[in-house]
Amino acid sequence: MKYATVKGLNKKVSRMVYGCDWIGAQDEEKKKIAFETLDNAVSVGCNALDTAWVYCGGESERVIGMWMEARGNREQIAVLSKGAHPNRERRRVTPFDIQSDIHDSLARLKTSYIDIYVLHRDNPDVPTGPIVEIFNQLHSEGKIRAFGGSNWTHQRIEDANEYAYKHGLIPFTASSPNFGLADQVENPWGELNVSIGGASQKQAQAWYKAHPDVSIFAYSSLARGLFSGRIKPDTTAEEARTILDKPALKAYFHPINLARLARAGELAAKKGLTVPQIAAAYVISHPLNIFSLQAPRNIEEMRQNAAAIDTELSAAELQYLEG
Repeated sequence: MKYATVKGLNKKVSRMVYGCDWIGAQDEEKKKIAFETLDNAVSVGCNALDTAWVYCGGESERVIGMWMEARGNREQIAVLSKGAHPNRERRRVTPFDIQSDIHDSLARLKTSYIDIYVLHRDNPDVPTGPIVEIFNQLHSEGKIRAFGGSNWTHQRIEDANEYAYKHGLIPFTASSPNFGLADQVENPWGELNVSIGGASQKQAQAWYKAHPDVSIFAYSSLARGLFSGRIKPDTTAEEARTILDKPALKAYFHPINLARLARAGELAAKKGLTVPQIAAAYVISHPLNIFSLQAPRNIEEMRQNAAAIDTELSAAELQYLEG
């Protein structure tokens, strides 16, 4: 497993970050499955977990808190959580909502601090200054370490950081956009989403390359199962509906990505790897300070994906996969 630093943290973070949007502890059986899953992730060298205030109605954070307490491993785990997600009534990117959600998350996670805290969505209509100010206040109180935005454009992050530098404050050092071999052809959730993948996002990729202090936590890096190995280039839409969820079908099940899936299969056969390994290696092989959010469900998939983190693809192979 490869590890890297995130500016603002005093611990190494695994390049593989386990996505916990599906785990919960609504009953003893689900709690048992969640504990086993998290144990498996740690066993392959993954020490980073991605969760959020809204995941499973708060159950994701709760089960992580119970697990860390039971295992006594809080200081070894890097927790990334997200807050200020909009609801049906309000776009909640405000200092009040940020503080409220963080205090809920701290209680659920049974911890005094969150390693990496990002806003789940942006509201481009609000200025970045007050957000930078409240993050710095929470940082000074010891409640968060590194912080930033999920689904924030690089222009908005740059604006926030310019405010921070001008006022002698700590800037954003974490960003969680979509990035992977698949193009996010359509918006999967109907909310403000940001992807930096594909040829149309070369400007964003160049900005991140020029600003390596901003770590990228790439969500849906395996296209929500499109590169799981269960989907084939000739899988029909009807068949795909029994395998992929609606966001995956809407965002990724498109001809451009099925063509990339075919090339991933060809390269995987040539290198003696699997399609998920090629897709994971594609993300990590880019010259960016990038971490791959993944959610393999069993120990064998985790082992394969962890091995993929150590696989380097050449520039020519990256271009071949992109077509």
